Amino acid sequence: MLGSAAGLNGNATTVWSTPFVLNPSQPTFYYLSLDGITVGTTRLPIPKSAFALQQNGTGGVIIDSGTSITQLTTVAYKHVRSAFLSQVKLPVANGTAEGFDLCFSLPSSLSAKVDVPKLIFHFEGADMDLPRDNYMFQDSTVGLMCLAMLDSGSESSIIGNFQQQNMHVVYDLDNQKLSFAPARCDHL
Repeated sequence: MLGSAAGLNGNATTVWSTPFVLNPSQPTFYYLSLDGITVGTTRLPIPKSAFALQQNGTGGVIIDSGTSITQLTTVAYKHVRSAFLSQVKLPVANGTAEGFDLCFSLPSSLSAKVDVPKLIFHFEGADMDLPRDNYMFQDSTVGLMCLAMLDSGSESSIIGNFQQQNMHVVYDLDNQKLSFAPARCDHL
């Protein structure tokens, strides 16, 4: 959205803001300070170094609307993956054909309720409490529900657009901050 529609208005229940982190080595990317991740009710023991921007310009966490799926550093992804494995009470399934690393077999009954733990990204001064559909991809035609995250295989993490769906996200370059709030994008 552009112009006045780009701002977060009074319709949002909670507006969160977090400052951009400057990376002189990569000034075209929008870096954020990610302090941690919660799955369910457990704040994962991910070392802060897993998300830290290094003095040489490597590492850090980028938010990117052009990247589809969030990619976390190996150490962070292993913690997230392990938490979902222990908290989702469904059989693990092979989801490599769908491009995912961690998938679960859905119950055959369409009325069966599938419990999924909450996922929260804790940024500096802001918590992004993601709706289930922003981190669990469900394809009932093949009977799979998959974690919509991958291991980045690098020192950097990227928060992709799948995690930004149904969020009103404002890249406020004048004030060097990212603001976001839950939104019903189908009603905008």
